[in-house]
Amino acid sequence: MIGRFAQEPVSVILYEYPFNERIRTYLRLEHLFRRLGELVPRSHPIDHHYALATIFEVMDVAARADLKSDVMKDLDKQKQLLNSYRGNPAIAETVLDEVVGQLDRCFSTLNLLPGKAGQSLTENEWLMSIRSRVGIPGGTCEFDLPAYYAWQHRDARKRQADLERWANTLAPLVESIHLLLKLLRDSGTPQKVVASHGQLQQNLPQGRVFQLLRLRLDPTLGLVPEISGNRLMVSVRLMRQEAADRLHASNDNAQFELTLCS
Repeated sequence: MIGRFAQEPVSVILYEYPFNERIRTYLRLEHLFRRLGELVPRSHPIDHHYALATIFEVMDVAARADLKSDVMKDLDKQKQLLNSYRGNPAIAETVLDEVVGQLDRCFSTLNLLPGKAGQSLTENEWLMSIRSRVGIPGGTCEFDLPAYYAWQHRDARKRQADLERWANTLAPLVESIHLLLKLLRDSGTPQKVVASHGQLQQNLPQGRVFQLLRLRLDPTLGLVPEISGNRLMVSVRLMRQEAADRLHASNDNAQFELTLCS
């Protein structure tokens, strides 16, 4: 489960901008599980310390009372949308059945999850003793948490198995969010645009509610996008990092790829 979130090297930098709080939360959780995907396969105790800290971050983000309900509503909404395409000659029924089946499985496993995501981990006193100190600077030293210090000296494969076991308690939520974000990203059509003198403003088509903006930028340009948006318009201002690590507005014309997903 962890491995699928490992980030692959790319030739362009992909920036994503969420248009609502729900998608913002989904992206944060995906970001954290990608970090887990990088840290767990490593063998050094420091990597596994930060992997465990990442699991605690996931629990913090997932602690929202309505998150599980929001995800289940989105799964059901996507299922109804896809089922409305049945009978369309342009749609492959076998592919449609497969995706609807994935939505059903995610909905069922998430529905069976007792309480909030990660609730079973809160019943582990040893883990919660670490969680209570991990946010304190230097709070996990060996004299504060000797049992945790001893765990860090165990065989790397044992630590990896423990991390996988703890992370898998979050699997129903993570698998659901992974599928929802994939369907959302697939809904957009990339377009090439040009920022004139470092700026782009684009009116959004009316009658559609967009949830995510995706921007791909060539890293050799040395530019950083500042993105803002609402239901009517999106704005991109390109910045350049110069002396003293300060960002300054770029006046150059630059091309990049923009995708709006609904």
